[in-house]
Amino acid sequence: MKARVYVTIKPSVLDPQGQTICSALNGLGHKEIVSVRQGKYFEIAIADDASRESAVKDLEEIARDVLSNPVIEDYRVEIVD
Repeated sequence: MKARVYVTIKPSVLDPQGQTICSALNGLGHKEIVSVRQGKYFEIAIADDASRESAVKDLEEIARDVLSNPVIEDYRVEIVD
């Protein structure tokens, strides 16, 4: 089993890296790009004998406590069969 965890900056938090990327894209001629929000992506392999429910519970905890800063970031866990 595999899981994907997506971590993104909350909409209410400024994203200077995203703004820099947007400016760079505009400078390269991509004037249609008006906003960029950057984030992190994790692909995690899970032992074959782990239950889906247990994996989701553990990954939610890992995403909240290790992979993201819950003050400024949101996360989403996705199990891929």
